[in-house]
Amino acid sequence: MATRPWMIYGANGYTGHLLAREAQRQGLKPILAGRNPAAVHALGSRLGLECRIFDLQHPERAHEALADVAVVAHCAGPFSTTSLPMLAACLASGSHYLDITGEIDVFETAHGFDQKAREQGLVICPGVGFDVLPSDCLAVCLQQALPDAEQLTLGFDTGGGLSPGTARTLLQGLPLGGRVRRDGFITPVPLGFKRRRIDFGRGPKPAVTIPWGDVATAYFSTGIGNVEVYLPAPTALAVGMRLLDPLRPLLGQPRLQDWLARLLERRVRGPDLPRRERHRSWLWGEVRNADGQVRSARLETANGYTVTVHGVLLALRHLLGYRGPGGYFTPSQLLGARCVERLPDSGQILVS
Repeated sequence: MATRPWMIYGANGYTGHLLAREAQRQGLKPILAGRNPAAVHALGSRLGLECRIFDLQHPERAHEALADVAVVAHCAGPFSTTSLPMLAACLASGSHYLDITGEIDVFETAHGFDQKAREQGLVICPGVGFDVLPSDCLAVCLQQALPDAEQLTLGFDTGGGLSPGTARTLLQGLPLGGRVRRDGFITPVPLGFKRRRIDFGRGPKPAVTIPWGDVATAYFSTGIGNVEVYLPAPTALAVGMRLLDPLRPLLGQPRLQDWLARLLERRVRGPDLPRRERHRSWLWGEVRNADGQVRSARLETANGYTVTVHGVLLALRHLLGYRGPGGYFTPSQLLGARCVERLPDSGQILVS
């Protein structure tokens, strides 16, 4: 019996394009899909791959396009707009769902479909890219090292530039401010909420809290009810974030968002191959229990976009011919607590 095909939706975007090229290089034959006929067909012609054009805002067409698809690798952001209609289409067509989001609300929404996915035997696993596969693995390894941990702190240091999609997502998230998890609940906090110095793997750096996807997923993976995520930031930038916080309602104005989005479209292209190869990523984590015991961990990986491409392909290969239970999974739950170590150019998680 032939294996059902799989699909990359948003294949003409920056990350979708990288994923399509690497899949084809590995001898895989994804269907390339999106809503831009010219861009999708141009890529399909270069790679010799089948193309399908449909808009997620037309549910019947999306359902029809996925009717024979085993797994969808959803790469069309912002996921706050696109994930829910794609999830609905996958559940309607019987397709496993993967994506590369890092958005807290998307993880929370996807988790809400757990029971329905269980009943249908379908896997929902968002965040199989750099957001949040490596940090999710780090979180689980730390929880295993200190099972009664009550506080989990994660962070990462990476470089090389942003893709247009990531830049748009960050722009749309600014009006929401910061978020952490407290006593099991996702809690709004100001931008630049906390600062501390962290050695991510290249010496201590000033860092600031950010509303990263692990605020949602690390709780699902570990059960730890207090979660914060940090990113390196010069002190002046961290202070500026805090000063900017009262202006967040203005940043959400549609006209300003549209103007900034157009500016990003003109100026942000995403890192090229030499830049991706030059800029690696360092991840750090720490857990603490009620007695003050602390365990920490570090991990070095390839550039975030390289991790994303190979993380998607790792999850995709796992799901082709999958015979396990359905439901919502974090990357570590689906692929194992040390699955990041299986990705090209990734090191080992070192717990101390």
